[in-house]
Amino acid sequence: MERILKLTSNQDLQLIFGKYDQNLKLIENELGIQIFRIQEGLRVVGSEEKIDRVSGLMDYLMDFVQKGQDVKRYDIIYALRLADPGQGFDFKTLSKRKIPVAAKKGSVVTPKTKGQVEYVETIKKSDIVFGIGPAGTGKTYLAMAMAVNALQKGLVRRIILTRPAIEAGESLGFLPGDMVEKVSPYLRPLYDALYDMIEAERVDQYAEKGIIEVAPLAYMRGRTLNDAFVILDEAQNCTKDQMKMFLTRLGFDSKAVITGDITQSDLPAGELPGLVSAEKILKDVDGIKFVYLTGEDVVRHELVQRIIEAYEKSNSK
Repeated sequence: MERILKLTSNQDLQLIFGKYDQNLKLIENELGIQIFRIQEGLRVVGSEEKIDRVSGLMDYLMDFVQKGQDVKRYDIIYALRLADPGQGFDFKTLSKRKIPVAAKKGSVVTPKTKGQVEYVETIKKSDIVFGIGPAGTGKTYLAMAMAVNALQKGLVRRIILTRPAIEAGESLGFLPGDMVEKVSPYLRPLYDALYDMIEAERVDQYAEKGIIEVAPLAYMRGRTLNDAFVILDEAQNCTKDQMKMFLTRLGFDSKAVITGDITQSDLPAGELPGLVSAEKILKDVDGIKFVYLTGEDVVRHELVQRIIEAYEKSNSK
């Protein structure tokens, strides 16, 4: 069958269609349908179910451009894969999952897989969440988006980002330079995510006022973190004692997200990572949730997903 999808605003439509209509061609390939540009909008030829999906996708993408966002290839691919009857989502549901952040008006971060949606929803509902999974699954990035959003809404007064300073512990004395120079390389990924969501000048202003703090894990000892959104990144490199120390820092009206990949620990051989021990000790504690992301949740370059899947297959053997 075929259907005419009436669309308006030529400028917005070109942002959706892409250069040389490359986004329309992508949709055709993903759904196995035909799409023709006409004066009123689009003529779509295919099954009724797939035409309905194209219609929903157009509404979803129109919301992007109306808020000043670019439509990327991966936005279309992941939206089509997630807004599938078998996944239990539709495009209206996906629109509600967008996380507004402060980089600019209308800027949002969007979960792109079923696992990522579960992860974000769990962070909303629970005060301590463990996000465990391989690189590229959005563990830290989505947690950062939730932290920025919470700060923006006034749900917390500050964001605290921390990670083990170096892979085999925190013996910083052997590294050259002052303390800032020593820890900066290990905290760089956290700053990278922040700068994606908040203007660099504002990040610096927030840091000066203590609204945003990025520090090595050792700096958390002895503190009580009230009214804060706290993220512990690279938690697979924490010892059992460090993990306990961190978890017991949480104060009133605070939320903690702990992220890590249990297959990538750099602790000395034979030492049980704190992330693994926490999983065993805390799995039945009410109010603490564990979310497991997999290779299916990788949203980096398509080759990264294939690499992860290949290593997982090798490890299973």
